[in-house]
Amino acid sequence: MVTIEIQKLTKKYGSFKALDNLSLSINQGEIFGYLGPNGSGKTTTIRLMLGMIKPTAGTIKINGYDAQTQKQLAHRHIAYVPGESNLWPFLTGEETLHLLAKVHGQCDTKYRQQLIKQFDLLPGKKVRTYSKGNKQKIALIAALASRADVLIMDEPTAGLDPLMEQVFRQAIREAHLNGQTVFLSSHILDEVEALCDRVALLRSGRIERTGSLEELRGLSALKIEAGFKTTPPDISKIEGVSHINVSGNHLSCEVRGSMEELLAVLSKAKPISLLSREPSLEELFVSMYETLEPELA
Repeated sequence: MVTIEIQKLTKKYGSFKALDNLSLSINQGEIFGYLGPNGSGKTTTIRLMLGMIKPTAGTIKINGYDAQTQKQLAHRHIAYVPGESNLWPFLTGEETLHLLAKVHGQCDTKYRQQLIKQFDLLPGKKVRTYSKGNKQKIALIAALASRADVLIMDEPTAGLDPLMEQVFRQAIREAHLNGQTVFLSSHILDEVEALCDRVALLRSGRIERTGSLEELRGLSALKIEAGFKTTPPDISKIEGVSHINVSGNHLSCEVRGSMEELLAVLSKAKPISLLSREPSLEELFVSMYETLEPELA
């Protein structure tokens, strides 16, 4: 079942296209990573999903409801966590959670208490005394406790320490097991790599790639490192091999396509060590966007 359906979405600000004919389908229960450099259109997409701004063209449906013309119905199925939460400073954390639950309309109170303990939040303190991380905990607890069908998260772990980031990841995995859909926009690539079933790589308002990490890695080169007792063999003429670096008796390179010829040459030279690895999500991201110029979001 498709939970989020984006069709030919375009958003213009004057002559500038923040989003350009963007289409995307996200299934129920999927954890979907939405990645791109600053100005690529991530925040614009989320604002359109929430009905905060109007598209120039195209549609977004959440659980079958149009995000623009059926905004109230769509919002019943959504919980949103921004990168920075502006909360009521004179309320306590507990009062804020109760208020957010009433605004949303649904809350698993038993699960909320569990989350308060897991995130190590002191709910009796005034919000004005909280650090940025503790304010972010309130937004996360409120969203997760709603048990909403769709969790839309824009830099949700901003301000959290590494221990709380692990608590967040576990809560997202539980949401996944519960059949909830998670739309995750994050600059923390390790977080996306650890959680997401699929990712979309956004560039200048267009989706450059969509797929699982395995599929995206298949588009990139494999990293090879080898050590020898003597000078490494010459591999410069092997098809698909690039970025060759020789330092003493150590050789590193990248290879696309078949590795058969490369392995035959390396094997003949009798390596004392051989390591191959797939690129990380960070390496995929950097290689795709290293030449991208900053733009407006």
